[in-house]
Amino acid sequence: MKDINKHLQREYEDWERVQKNELNKLSVAMRHLSINILAYLLISIIEWFLASLSHSQTLRADAFNNLSGIISTLLLMVGIHIARDIDDDDIAGVVPMPKLSLHKTGNDQRVQFTRFRYETIFTLVTGIVMIAISLSVIVSGIVGLLNPAKRVVPQPIALIGALVASVIMLLVWRYNKHAGRKLQNASLIASAQDSLSDALTSIGTLISISGALFFELDWLDGATSIIVGGFILYSGARIFMESSLNLADYFDPKVEETFRQTIATLPEVSAVDELKAHYNGNLVTLDVVIVVDANMNILESYHLAERIESLMRVKFGVIDTDVSFLPDTKTITEATTKRLSQRSRRWTLLRPRSK
Repeated sequence: MKDINKHLQREYEDWERVQKNELNKLSVAMRHLSINILAYLLISIIEWFLASLSHSQTLRADAFNNLSGIISTLLLMVGIHIARDIDDDDIAGVVPMPKLSLHKTGNDQRVQFTRFRYETIFTLVTGIVMIAISLSVIVSGIVGLLNPAKRVVPQPIALIGALVASVIMLLVWRYNKHAGRKLQNASLIASAQDSLSDALTSIGTLISISGALFFELDWLDGATSIIVGGFILYSGARIFMESSLNLADYFDPKVEETFRQTIATLPEVSAVDELKAHYNGNLVTLDVVIVVDANMNILESYHLAERIESLMRVKFGVIDTDVSFLPDTKTITEATTKRLSQRSRRWTLLRPRSK
């Protein structure tokens, strides 16, 4: 019993370390996103001001694009704030936290996993906002393109805004990409995808304005604004799809098969009957049903479950593995069958009869 208590204490301490590590990553991600907002705000102000002076539709569309970056980043920060708020006694002011003893960490983990999912939820909302803004930019570009009276060749000053935006967004993309890979953070990875599309659209804006000025093409500015809107739409749809799949409890079947094969290599495991991996924010958890020797006792099965959980954590970074057992029918002895049959008859005699 003392060994089990020590194990439970160690398991609780392991979870506390995992939670602390994940919360530290979220804090770093929050600081990175704060810098993103400052960059987006600076670019949006510069581009909007220069678009008004130069009458450039493409530069104005790019300003809208960077404005969407501010909105999406703010949404991601709200999601991270909820995920980090472990000192509160509820989830988003609705679900009360259960009262737990020292070793009973199951509910504590479940509640914190729910908090981590808020980051994914707000990443999904970010994709929706980007899609809405992209449609507005595309419609505006089409209207301008079909109306010859609104076609103009932008003033050369528009090049300054596009150049500044291109340089800053390339730096922001590199910054987010490096941090996202290092921290394995979905918010920063989504922000990196967003900032890369922003950098490409700013470069496209710079090229289109240069072409319109050099060749005096009054339709090129409006046509490019539609392309800019297409880039925003693609990025928003990609973020939306990835986040919605995570929230719909989808997990890559190839990765699940790798998990299955790894567990099946253990000598005590006759077969892996069921396996399902889940995303909780950036954390992966696993539910698995294994077939084992029918004569295995409770203590042996408990130690096997702990070995599987340790294996999945060390090899794949799976934070929590819940293991269930099924008896291997090939290992059921005649004595075991007789004993189970006697218990079944005893239960039938004791079971109250329906009136």
